[in-house]
This record gives sequence, C-alpha cells and structure tokens, in this order.
Amino acid sequence: MNRPLGSRPDWLKVRAPAGKRVEEVSEALARHGLRTVCREARCPNVGECWGAGTATVILLGDVCTRGCAFCSVTAGVPAPPDPAEPDRVANAAAELSWRHVVVTSVTRDDLPDGGAAHFAAVVRALRREAPGVTVELLVPDFAGNVDALRCVVDAAPDILAHNVETVPRLYPVVRKGAGYDRSLDLLRRAASMRPSLLLKSGIMVGFGETELEVVSVFRDLFAAGCRSITVGQYLPPSKDHLPLSEYVSPERFDLLAEAARGIGFDRVLSGPLVRSSYYQSGT
Repeated sequence: MNRPLGSRPDWLKVRAPAGKRVEEVSEALARHGLRTVCREARCPNVGECWGAGTATVILLGDVCTRGCAFCSVTAGVPAPPDPAEPDRVANAAAELSWRHVVVTSVTRDDLPDGGAAHFAAVVRALRREAPGVTVELLVPDFAGNVDALRCVVDAAPDILAHNVETVPRLYPVVRKGAGYDRSLDLLRRAASMRPSLLLKSGIMVGFGETELEVVSVFRDLFAAGCRSITVGQYLPPSKDHLPLSEYVSPERFDLLAEAARGIGFDRVLSGPLVRSSYYQSGT
C-alpha cells in the first residue's frame, strides 16, 4: 500500500553527501567548468557514485529549449555550444580516474543536429584522454533527426540511453514538446544502426500512472531494443513544478523490477532512489 502524500517517507531520506572524495570531485568539476546532474538535480546517490568513480556531466549549457513539467532546468534561449567543453570533460575524467562517465545535455532544438556532434566530440575526447573509462550517453530525442542519431551512434559509446520518462497517456502533461513514439523510434533506429550497442531507458513513477501502464512501457522498450532500464520515484524540484501524485513503496518497485526481468531485461534498477543515470557494474 502506498503512503499518502505529506511528509517524505523514511525510504526517501538520505544524508547529504560528504567526505574527502566528494570534496575532491567538487573541486575538480569547478576547476574544469563542468556541471553535473549529480549536484544540480540533488541526486541522492551522489556520494556513492562519486566514490565509485562515476559521474553524470551535463553538456551544452544550463538553458533548455523545451520546458518539461518535471524538470528544474530553465527553459529559454541557450548560448552557443562551447567547442572546448569536450576536452574539459575528458580532462576531468582522466584527472579523477573515472571508471564510468555518463554524458547528458539539455535539449537543444535550436541546433540543426540537436547537439549530436557535440556528444560525438565528447566520446572522441574521452577515448583519447581517458581510454579506460566506459562511456554512457544519455541523449535527447534530437527532434527525430535520423542523421543526428547516426552521428552519435557512429561515435561508438559503450551505452546509449534515452529516457521515455513516463507512460504515453501522461506525455501531454509531463513531457512538453516530446513524443512517446518518437522516443521509441530513436531506440529502434539506434538498435538497427549498431545491433551490439547496449540501449538503456528510464521511467519515473509517481505521476499518477498505473502499474499496467508501466509494464506496457517495459514491453514497448524491450521490443525497441532496450535491455537496460531504470525505474525511480518522481520528486518535484519545487512547488511550482508538476505535483506529485503518490509515493511509490519499495515493495512496488520490487514488483516492477520483477516484471521487467520477466519481460527479458538484462539490467534492471528499480527503487525510490534510483535515477536514470545511476550506474552499478554488473546490474
């Protein structure tokens, strides 16, 4: 049974990250002029991930051309891409001895390729400066631009992720400017372009979706070629964002994980504190 809305349940309460490693990573990121989802989204797993040698870097500025109701990123007119950013990401990864790096971005519908060439440049820089790191790209939908997707796939990341975020029924409310079918098409095309590429997606719960709807999304993602999935609790960044419908219990997350594995997913992370860029080796 789910907890009624009110105070945050104990399973969502975590201590603020601290310690020498967190301080080292924070200092290095600031020195290289990099932003991370870990900090800006106040991710509860930041201490664990930074300590394990991974982080999620945000490319292409701090302004998004869309404005999803669940997201804290400012919507507006972004600045031009910084051509030095790929090298800064790679240099930070080498300095911090990252084992795995997740690279994502704001949505850039203002760019002809949606930022695809920038993603590809980051992969090349990481291969050059930090050859031991595995690279996961968490990409936007590139407004359905197939050539942009091919540019990213040809860069040969180890993992390509694209989140559907919610169930189709809730897209008009949750994902402004996005399309469920467009996201599935991106994943299908990526699977066709490079069959060996590990494809990943993520969904949040707590918007008012049903379990049947979530499991239906699992089936759609598996059919599109995804073999890795994350399921986490939506938490509004502020009172001005889309309100929370419910706190989903840990037991229900376990049931969703069981359903995903039953469909055939190889890697499943499902829990209240799971985020789409959360990485756990061997899962």
